[in-house]
Amino acid sequence: MTDGPWGGGQQGEMPADEMPDGMIVTTTHSIDGRPVQRYCGVVTGEVIVGANLFRDLFASVRDIVGGRSGAYEQVLGRAREEALSELRGRAASLGANAVIGIDLDYEVIGSSGSMLMVSATGTAVVV
Repeated sequence: MTDGPWGGGQQGEMPADEMPDGMIVTTTHSIDGRPVQRYCGVVTGEVIVGANLFRDLFASVRDIVGGRSGAYEQVLGRAREEALSELRGRAASLGANAVIGIDLDYEVIGSSGSMLMVSATGTAVVV
């Protein structure tokens, strides 16, 4: 796995020391060497990026280099991090210290498809 928002940890896992709140978040359904002690429930985090932001991005299409847009990638990255932060906060409020089985979903919503929703869903646990 390449370094990215989950760092260089196990597949899908951000090492706890890289999380500001010490929470482990992972796309896997278990954490090696850390058995689940208690399941706290399903948690979610959602972020909706509105039309004005996308209008601004469309206006800066010249930012596209080699088929990629740095502006779009930054917006998606921020939205993903905000959704994960919301998810971690909800998990912490349930007394969890980890979230396993995280699924990230991106959906275009609105009558004209002018908004983007990023949602993160996982299971809050104590390990």
